[in-house]
Amino acid sequence: QVQLVESGGGLVQTGGSLRVSCAASERTFIHIAMAWFRQAPGEERELVAAINWNGDNTYYTDSVKGRFTISRDNANFTVYLQMNSLKLEDMAVYYCAARNGPGIVIRGRPLVKNDMDYWGKGTLVAVSS
Repeated sequence: QVQLVESGGGLVQTGGSLRVSCAASERTFIHIAMAWFRQAPGEERELVAAINWNGDNTYYTDSVKGRFTISRDNANFTVYLQMNSLKLEDMAVYYCAARNGPGIVIRGRPLVKNDMDYWGKGTLVAVSS
């Protein structure tokens, strides 16, 4: 059972930057794909970014491409999401998730929430104008 704990959320102005982190509890982390999802009030939980087991393959949803960067530190069992040029529409609870498998593409499509096996409790990213 992999436990995930997010940190780093907070309040930032539009155009600002924030980095959220997710620490995993087990060495299993180094073999599995990780992802960040987000959920705004009244909206579905959506994939923001994903990274495969060794970090050489990443995926970003179109709305964050060029602004967000996902990375991982397997030595410290941690995955990061660097968020730059934040917009009001980025405001949401951000969830870290893990999948019991190394890759981020399943049958030719990116991960969806039902593919994930473990979830953190989420961290709020609030953006003000």
